[in-house]
Amino acid sequence: MGASYHQFCPVAKAMELLDERWTLLVVRELVSGSERFNELRRGLPRMSPTLLSRRLHQLVRAGVVERRVDGADVRYVPTAAGRELRPVLEALGAWGVRWIGELGDADLDPKLLLWDMHRHVDHDAVPPGRTVVRFRFRDVPAAQRDWWMVIAGGEADVCDIDPGHDVTVTVTADLRALVQVWMGDLEWAVALRGGAVELTGPEALRRAAPGWFTLSPFAAVPRP
Repeated sequence: MGASYHQFCPVAKAMELLDERWTLLVVRELVSGSERFNELRRGLPRMSPTLLSRRLHQLVRAGVVERRVDGADVRYVPTAAGRELRPVLEALGAWGVRWIGELGDADLDPKLLLWDMHRHVDHDAVPPGRTVVRFRFRDVPAAQRDWWMVIAGGEADVCDIDPGHDVTVTVTADLRALVQVWMGDLEWAVALRGGAVELTGPEALRRAAPGWFTLSPFAAVPRP
């Protein structure tokens, strides 16, 4: 728990746990389906492993998360108290979409973008078998420029090293433009027409590729 506000107000008591740096984002990842430590790290790429361990310990101790151990497999699963925070996070996110200004360049992260997108693949729309989407970001440092999303068997994974499979479609984009598409601020068709996003591959697959991904849950939030 963080420092006490010494107030009986339930908001104050809740924030003693939740307003420490990164805590609510850890909860965001947990209620979004990440259970293992490495999965949480992929959704929180700028959080140190030491701090992540500390926050998980605090959430377990507070009864928000349950730590489940099966041999070498350790999972962190939200309790009823943790699951009840989902609408709180959704409301905070909707407020942020409506009232927080434009994202700065430092807010844009290809790893986080693709980790979010991989959880929102429409597996019914993807071709049968293995589908590999290569993402190439034109405007980021070389070490973060190329990524691969491998979709097969109803699951998706993100790789920052070429997995060695044939690429189905390549998405070449400005990072900000693809974030805007994901967040619902820019339509795929507009981004493609303007050249901010390009698709290469067989024509039928190029046309179908935007439909392989649903948008961010916050894309439907009405803007002021």
